[in-house]
Amino acid sequence: MLLKEILANKGNAVFTIGPQESLKTAIAKMIAHNCGSLVVCENDYMVGVISERDILRAIAEQGEALDGITVESRMLKKVISGLPSDEIGETMGTMTEQRVRHMPVMDNGKLCGLISIGDLLKAQYETLALENHLLLTYIQT
Repeated sequence: MLLKEILANKGNAVFTIGPQESLKTAIAKMIAHNCGSLVVCENDYMVGVISERDILRAIAEQGEALDGITVESRMLKKVISGLPSDEIGETMGTMTEQRVRHMPVMDNGKLCGLISIGDLLKAQYETLALENHLLLTYIQT
């Protein structure tokens, strides 16, 4: 299964934030959208990703008010991204090795979706469940 198939089922909505926004604003957006990360965009280009983990680290290290800390100062700048044509297994391995839970999907340099490790696990589970059903049906006939 390919990432584009996951995005076709899940949808390609990506929640974004600007780099000069505060961490307080980032938290509010994550809560409003019930998501664990935001893609940081400037002038329609992805410049980073901010996650719940990044915000927790900022709280632990800085101790100052979150409205005084910018997203840019705490975001992940070296973002690992995938392509719509990437295989699930390969992507899962990359995300596990790099210890990331959310990966932007890029198509010709343009952001076309965001997948989570949970999306990959769900897709893989559904594939295995279907294969199991088909094998059991074959054995029983």
